[in-house]
Amino acid sequence: MGINRFNQVLLGAALLLGGQLSANAQISIIHAGKLLAVPGKGVTNNQTVVVKDGLISSVEPGFKTAAQLGFNTDEVTVQNLRNSFVMPGLIDMHTHITGERDPAKNRHEWTTRYEQDAAFAAIPHLNTTLMAGYTTVRNLGSDYKLMAAIKRAITKGLIKGPRIVAAMSWVTPTGGHGQRHGYRTDIEAAFEQSLGVCDGADDCTRAVRSLVRNGADVIKITATGGVLSNTNAGVGQQLTDAELEAIVKTAHSLGRKVAAHAHAADGINAALRAGVDSIEHGSYLDDESVKLFKKSGAYLVPTLLAGVSVHEEMSVNPNIPKPIIDKIKMVVPAMAASFTRALKANVNIAFGTDAGVGKHGTNSREFELMVEHGMDNETALKSATINAAKLLGLFDTIGTLEKGKAGDIIAVEGDPLNDIKAMMDVKFVMKGGEIYK
Repeated sequence: MGINRFNQVLLGAALLLGGQLSANAQISIIHAGKLLAVPGKGVTNNQTVVVKDGLISSVEPGFKTAAQLGFNTDEVTVQNLRNSFVMPGLIDMHTHITGERDPAKNRHEWTTRYEQDAAFAAIPHLNTTLMAGYTTVRNLGSDYKLMAAIKRAITKGLIKGPRIVAAMSWVTPTGGHGQRHGYRTDIEAAFEQSLGVCDGADDCTRAVRSLVRNGADVIKITATGGVLSNTNAGVGQQLTDAELEAIVKTAHSLGRKVAAHAHAADGINAALRAGVDSIEHGSYLDDESVKLFKKSGAYLVPTLLAGVSVHEEMSVNPNIPKPIIDKIKMVVPAMAASFTRALKANVNIAFGTDAGVGKHGTNSREFELMVEHGMDNETALKSATINAAKLLGLFDTIGTLEKGKAGDIIAVEGDPLNDIKAMMDVKFVMKGGEIYK
């Protein structure tokens, strides 16, 4: 199945994840005082958005009544958002929605928990993320069995959560950032839930195929070392050029995009040369990185909030191992500089937070950091709507409020084009035509 065909299939699946709609679903008429229907094209005032059977059926000037739109009043609900700023549901391209760092908890807790514990613990994270206005997330690494169950539960309406495009697990070399460090091998083996540990090009081809077989919508790889790995191995390239090329070739042949965790420039550039679709973090971009981004059209997902979150954690968590502290001090200051370099070079940028490293529900702090480091407010909003939807391959479905797209709509009271902090207080959330808040 080619990439275009896969995107069509994924599009249909994504709509199903928006909630199950009956044949007699209510029609929602939304009166929007300010409407940012297509981020990047400015705001229109006093608009009516009509959502029918989970999809936007029209966007009309003025505040239209049901009668004016030709509907029977008993089949319509009217949402009064005349004093609100209305826009498409947000998309976070880098989350770990099944967990969250907590300085107060026992860092060995994972050795005592069952899979059922993890499932119950994930429910509030899912709900908090949706209530913050994130109607779609790309989840880049978790227990694949847990993620499969969560996706099914959201589809069936058993729990509330965003639409999830999931990597399930990740592709990583033995001893790489995708593995847990600091424990005996036999203890780690008893808990290992990853399908993607591989060494050599052929083995990495197998790993990608295994992940796709087990439901991966996207392939996540650890091209370099990571800040939060409890090892002093650094943040340089880990997967070899041959392994990277095999991973990307296999993933693309199976219709999956590739997201590459990458900090140091050698790993960033090797991943871009191999043809990955996005670089996650990108902490040490150099001139070659920028040229490769521009040549390939790949996206940077900067995750500035992750850096800030772990830096803040150092002051309250005395249990962070020294190798991690050393890397936090080294890498975090570089992240903002790389973001600014990419911004000035007009590299494609999509919104992502690494939520789970920081607290779920605070995702929109990323907007504040992007603006602080030079991005204008509307471009920041575009990164979490249009750009993110394009990187997902779902721009025909989500990312703007236009006829035929999913009814993913949020509203805030303030005007984020004037004050981006308004995004921290979402008052209204609709996903797939269903109102959650």
